[in-house]
Amino acid sequence: MAVSNETILEVAGIVTENIRTYEHHGQFSIIIDKNDLIEVCRELKENPRTGFDMLMDITAIDWYRPQNRFEVVYFLYSQEHASRIRIKVPVDERDLHLPSVTEVWEGANWYERETFDMYGIRFDGHPDLRRFYMPEDFVDPETGEPLYPMRKDFPVMGIPGALPLPPMPERNAK
Repeated sequence: MAVSNETILEVAGIVTENIRTYEHHGQFSIIIDKNDLIEVCRELKENPRTGFDMLMDITAIDWYRPQNRFEVVYFLYSQEHASRIRIKVPVDERDLHLPSVTEVWEGANWYERETFDMYGIRFDGHPDLRRFYMPEDFVDPETGEPLYPMRKDFPVMGIPGALPLPPMPERNAK
C-alpha cells in the first residue's frame, strides 16, 4: 500500500517540525532545512511506515534569485510501499554546503559528485568529492574561478578558450 502524505509528514516530523510541503501534478515534496537533512533521510529510510530504501537521484535547481538561489532535490522510492517522494533543500549562494547523504545511501556518491560538478554545491563528508564530467581545472581563463555549466549565469555558448575542442579535420576537407 502506498505511503500517504500524512504518514510522510508524521515520520519526518519525528526529526523536525520545520517542514514545508509542495505538491505539483500529484507529486509530493517536502522542503526541509539542510541541518535536518541527514536525520530526516535516515528516519524516512529506516521507519517501517515509510521505508524509502532507494535513492533514485539527486540534482539541483538554479532559481537565480537573491536568497536560496539553489534547491537540491532528492528523489526517494520505497520498494515495499511502491511510493515516491522528493526532499527539497534550499541552499544559499553564499554557503554552498550540504551534508553528504552517502552514510544513508551509498549510491549518493555519484549523484553528489555530479551535482557538485554541474552546480558547485559541496557535500560535506563526501568520501571523494571531485569533478565528474568536467576537468578538474575547468576554470574561467580570465578570473581563475571554477566554472559550473548548469548554473543560469553560465554563458550559453560557453567561455571562449575555457575548454579546448578536439581537432575537427573535416572542417578543412573540401
